[in-house]
Amino acid sequence: MDVLSDVIASIRIGRPRSSHITWHAPWAQSFPSAPGSAGFQVILQGSCWLIPDDGEPIPLSVGDVVFFPHGHGCVMADSPSTPVPQIDCDPGEEAALFGSASMAGPGAATVTLCGGYRLDDGRTHPILRDLPDMIHLPARLGHHQELRAAIDLLAAEIANPRLGADTVVASLLDMLLLFILRAYINAEPERCTVSGWSAALADPGISAALDAVHRDPAHPWTVQSLADLAGLSRAAFSRRFSVLVGQPPLGYLTWWRLAIAARLLRSTDAPLSEVATRVGYGSEFAFANAFKREHGLAPGRFRRESCPLVVGVGERVATLS
Repeated sequence: MDVLSDVIASIRIGRPRSSHITWHAPWAQSFPSAPGSAGFQVILQGSCWLIPDDGEPIPLSVGDVVFFPHGHGCVMADSPSTPVPQIDCDPGEEAALFGSASMAGPGAATVTLCGGYRLDDGRTHPILRDLPDMIHLPARLGHHQELRAAIDLLAAEIANPRLGADTVVASLLDMLLLFILRAYINAEPERCTVSGWSAALADPGISAALDAVHRDPAHPWTVQSLADLAGLSRAAFSRRFSVLVGQPPLGYLTWWRLAIAARLLRSTDAPLSEVATRVGYGSEFAFANAFKREHGLAPGRFRRESCPLVVGVGERVATLS
């Protein structure tokens, strides 16, 4: 898998949720902060205002996308002067995967598509930690066409669910998150030239090395072999990788291998020996030691506490727990 695909697979837990909501003026709605989650708002029809916890109100129009990577709260309203109800309630909160609602009123209609993702708070990928509290992607003719297509498909499926809707909506929500991240990274090239993950993914050499690590994490990578892929000397590659990614090449490789291992332990019943092999460790003992250093728990105990119903076949609890 490439880097962004891996990030999507690793950061989300459980099922996302979404709602198609028609608001009639006057209206105002508070969306409270939700640590351990990420959320989005898309304007499908009409216009409204987004009033962040900090800062000035932001006018939103058809096609605008707002993404909150860290679960920050906000208020949305037909006008900044409309009183906000005291009850902090997300109208889409009750829907397990998707739903529709209409808020009755005498005025003009605004239609929004909102949704949220539960994140693995303990293993957040650094690409997400690098993002600002709010990302606003204004609608611009000819820009982010794949994002617009995903929004149209998702809105249509929620408004008129058909056979297979659960699978379609869940897949489109993941696709929407991917396109939001891609649009943000590509939106302002000048922002991607200094530091951080945007810069790392925009740098051809560092991006090639990251892509190789994510496509084959079990490969016995060395700094030199990754530098060769990047087309840089070993010293130059190591220095640039550390500046952009925030840790040395082999440090990131180890972190990512053990993040994958945690995901496998939570979601599969693969024996520890298989998990160790899949993430590049030659022995269960070496894997268990590295895993405990990173996660603070032996892999067997981590699996039992994360998902008590999943028990690895042939798992040697006595020696590895």
